[in-house]
Amino acid sequence: MTSFLLKIIGIISMLCDHSSDAIIGNFSNLNLIGRFAFPIFAFQTVNGYIHTKDLKKYMIRLLVFAIISQIPFMLFLSTFKTDFSLNIFFTLLLGICSLYVYDKINNKTLGFILVIAISIVAQLIKVDYGAFGVLAVFIFYLFKDNKIKKVIAFLLLCIGKYTIYTIQSPIIYEYYIKLGIFTFLAIIPILFFNNKEGPKLKYFFYIFYPVHLIILWSIHMFLLK
Repeated sequence: MTSFLLKIIGIISMLCDHSSDAIIGNFSNLNLIGRFAFPIFAFQTVNGYIHTKDLKKYMIRLLVFAIISQIPFMLFLSTFKTDFSLNIFFTLLLGICSLYVYDKINNKTLGFILVIAISIVAQLIKVDYGAFGVLAVFIFYLFKDNKIKKVIAFLLLCIGKYTIYTIQSPIIYEYYIKLGIFTFLAIIPILFFNNKEGPKLKYFFYIFYPVHLIILWSIHMFLLK
């Protein structure tokens, strides 16, 4: 499975998830399909980190699209909740920062502690997917050459995330269990990645994010109200 195909699966999954939030309402089956999106994007971000010829430009590009996407993201969020959050590009950027810090520090114990610190910061400033998002990026990088460890580590991360959710909202614990299962199942297409890029549509995947958020917000505001 090429990088291009993984990205297509990711954006279709994301579109299903966000369409449910903005048009149908939370907790539909489309949200379950949507659980594939973030793990795939986290994995692709690791590939970008490994293969980029200019890490600085890569990080600047993530930051620029994070800034561009924030207003569309806030408008989209307003269709179903009032909580403030930073969009997924900020999450992926912090994930890249965690990889850079880990690689640059010779003491890997200290490096791991700093990765945890960055994930805590992500949770505190309310980036999309919070600490889970940063740690998912880190896990896919740390175990990039060991599929078994990658699967186990990601499984434990999913269990941790959705156990916390279940404790916080025990009334809908069955749904959170389903979300956790579908999030973990995203590992399947990731494991079939063949290290090939496929067709190049570099900026399409960046531009799709804010554009689809604006479209969904517009549908909610002008067609559903």
